[in-house]
Amino acid sequence: MKDNSAKYFVENESQFHLGDLVTEHSHPKTRKLSELTQESTCEGIGVLLDVDFDIIPVARKVIEGKEYSEFVQSLVNTIEQGGRVVFSSCGASGRLAIILESMWREFWIDLRARYSNIEADWACYQDQTLSIMTGGERAFIRSVENFEDFQLFGRQQVVEAELDDKDLLIALTEGGEISSVIGTMKEACERGCKVFMFYNNPRELLMNKFQRSKEVLSNPVIVSIELCTGPMALTGSTRMQATTIGMLLVGMAMEESFRQIVEGKSIAISKEIWPDSLDIRKQSLLEFEAILNELNQAKCLKGMCEWVDKEAEIYNKGGRVTYLAGEFLLDIISDTTERTPTFMIPPFCTFDDDKSPPPWAFACNPTLESNEAWKKMLGREPRGLDWTVDDYKRMGGTEEMFIKPPQLSQYDILKYHIGHEIINDESQDPNNHYLEISVDSRTGQHDIRTGPHDIQIGHHDSREGADSRICPSCIHIPVGLAFSAIKLFHHLALKIILNTVSTATMAKLGRIKGNWMIQVDATNKKLIDRATRIVQHFSGLKYEEACTELFKTMNDPEIDRSEFKISYVSQTLKRLGIS
Repeated sequence: MKDNSAKYFVENESQFHLGDLVTEHSHPKTRKLSELTQESTCEGIGVLLDVDFDIIPVARKVIEGKEYSEFVQSLVNTIEQGGRVVFSSCGASGRLAIILESMWREFWIDLRARYSNIEADWACYQDQTLSIMTGGERAFIRSVENFEDFQLFGRQQVVEAELDDKDLLIALTEGGEISSVIGTMKEACERGCKVFMFYNNPRELLMNKFQRSKEVLSNPVIVSIELCTGPMALTGSTRMQATTIGMLLVGMAMEESFRQIVEGKSIAISKEIWPDSLDIRKQSLLEFEAILNELNQAKCLKGMCEWVDKEAEIYNKGGRVTYLAGEFLLDIISDTTERTPTFMIPPFCTFDDDKSPPPWAFACNPTLESNEAWKKMLGREPRGLDWTVDDYKRMGGTEEMFIKPPQLSQYDILKYHIGHEIINDESQDPNNHYLEISVDSRTGQHDIRTGPHDIQIGHHDSREGADSRICPSCIHIPVGLAFSAIKLFHHLALKIILNTVSTATMAKLGRIKGNWMIQVDATNKKLIDRATRIVQHFSGLKYEEACTELFKTMNDPEIDRSEFKISYVSQTLKRLGIS
């Protein structure tokens, strides 16, 4: 922010006042989330899961539309013509963009490993994809402040990716209102790319309220597809239903396009992978609904409740959690990263940072050295941003960026250790726990297990004669997962479980009030607006008055900003006498 005053924000940043967005509204099903969870963990989890059913009718309508069919065909055309499919977004959707790229790469890498005799030209398909996350991939593991407020930053990332008229850009956005993502779309359009935008709010609302959203929605080059499921289970937290429906629908389209490409190359291989009768669109929705129904069954609810209670107990004792994982490490790090801006807990630290408070939760691959773990997780080397002070000045960045440019290079990314070094460096504090998470892909039946020192998402084979021994203290969340060539249902089930467990845990710890994220970290204009609306909601003040009270806290020289313990929102509410 160039002016550190409430008056300036209220009068000059109206395009960042996002309270009219449906995704920023409070969901009626979860309005008593914090109270319910503290009284009964299972009741809190139940209302969180209930909101995911809002996705189904919206997804059904989308897959029946001509724009979605055009999207699938554009994926096929781009691949066949040698172009790249580029996923673009920021924040939670930016992490989804990276996960989608990883899913793409994993499919083609696994296919070539399985069919060693396929033609050499199939090898190029795994590299015909790219993800552009605002702030670069450093932002995947630790949020980068303020970057989403600048269109030129997004444009620059497209320039550096050297996109051209053979490429396809897919923007994932809450309302087409994020400046950096708008920048990627505008630059891609000017370079002749095909552009699709998936957004999570009503088109008419966006056209009437937000000029920058109107610019992209009315652009004839951009094909826009609305994914509005309603309010989020946690008010404003698009890491939940907004990104879940994005993963579901873009993932389905990816798999459908892959099927067409493989069939054009080899009908025999295509038939081995996908049954002739499989309707990927319809069947995927049925399987997604089956996952939601199963997670709401007593056997799954019991496991998630015990998981939440266990993790809350660890944090209450001052302990930390390190998730151990292999294949799905990317998904787990995504959820743990998002907990910092959502609940204001300490972020991930570099290996040489001995001053910052340690993160409450982290994740690593316990079998690989960190550099190899990064490559294994992404299917390639991590991509950084090597921008200089002159670059930030040219793009109109903030004074803070000129004085201390953000460290976003590949070198800086690799300083975040996600390999076995984490285990070796952990203290012997008995309150710290390693929680092992794995998903067994051999069959369709999966368990999530947890013992005193580990959580496993693993296979429990109960067939007669099979070794079905299970730790007697383990917790089970058995989830039936149908086949998907890109393991779409594995990713979806794990995402929903992690989102639900982490949110319920924070509700249990009192870091949520009602269904509002009162510990939100106000690090950019969008989050300052959200923080203002939270103060407004609980205080009954007018927006302008609530913003004044928030800035009074933010500008207070006595506030300790070194610890991630209590947000400006919570401090403001406390000063106003609101418990």
